[in-house]
Amino acid sequence: MEIDVVLPCLDEAEALPWVLGRMPDGCRAIVVDNGSTDGSAEVAARHGALVVTESVPGFGSACHAGLAAATAPVVCFMDADASLDPRQLPYVAESVLDGTADLVLGRRRPVTRGAWPAHARLGNRLLAWRLRHRTGASLHDLGPMRAARRTALLGLGLRDRRFGYPLEMVLRASEAGWRIGEVEVDYLPRVGRSKVTGTVLGTARTVRDMWRAAA
Repeated sequence: MEIDVVLPCLDEAEALPWVLGRMPDGCRAIVVDNGSTDGSAEVAARHGALVVTESVPGFGSACHAGLAAATAPVVCFMDADASLDPRQLPYVAESVLDGTADLVLGRRRPVTRGAWPAHARLGNRLLAWRLRHRTGASLHDLGPMRAARRTALLGLGLRDRRFGYPLEMVLRASEAGWRIGEVEVDYLPRVGRSKVTGTVLGTARTVRDMWRAAA
């Protein structure tokens, strides 16, 4: 198994040791530092990750910089806040690796009541409905843990550099005729405060960016 794992990162120094310490064999972590002020880049380097610096702010900017730095045939994406367990990456990537799927998203299954705030879950349901309506794919989550082939991803020509990047990826993949799948993954309480789902305003901003990407 040869997989590059892109982890967009903004002030996740506290979570990174746990995340990087659970990276499976054959998975190389690429931590994309997107303006951290808490020493995240140094922590990531000490724990063996390839560190990429992306000065242009935005979740999509960080994701795409990591994709550009990747060299493995298969690339996974996941959050760096310890809300997802890297040990489940092989499960998400399995269908891509064996050639039975082109893009697989991890459908989050909260392990505790507080892992997924109600406002964030509602926003996700709205966007998942939008995706099903646009693509016909049976998706129920935007899946921050996901896997696809690197060269194919680059060929999609993704342009969004904000929070619309994950949704645009699914839309462009559907338009290209990709086989899109979904598998369940554990969703844990994140370490530290979320920049996205931790507040109603953050969730609304994310939904806005993603809705625009689906327009």
